Amino acid sequence: MSEPTHSINATGLADILERVLDKGIVIAGDIKIQIADIDLLTIKIRLLVASVDKAMEMGINWWQEDTYLSTKAREKELMQQQETLEARLEKLEAINKIQ
Repeated sequence: MSEPTHSINATGLADILERVLDKGIVIAGDIKIQIADIDLLTIKIRLLVASVDKAMEMGINWWQEDTYLSTKAREKELMQQQETLEARLEKLEAINKIQ
């Protein structure tokens, strides 16, 4: 009886995935729509597949500043909004005191 090959394939896939996440892979492509040598639309597509550690090592950390993905970024944005509103309120109160 022969050994099942799916466990070997799964191990191979896991090794490939680990290698890709460790090293990173970039897929790039451009879509350009032209009529009579006039560019109507250009779409640039860039895809980076890497682990979070590798991405941060490369200086890519946009998700930390995205308020939809990071609670810390959302809290920071809310604090800035609060400070802005408090400053505006102080100005309005100062104007009302003068009048």
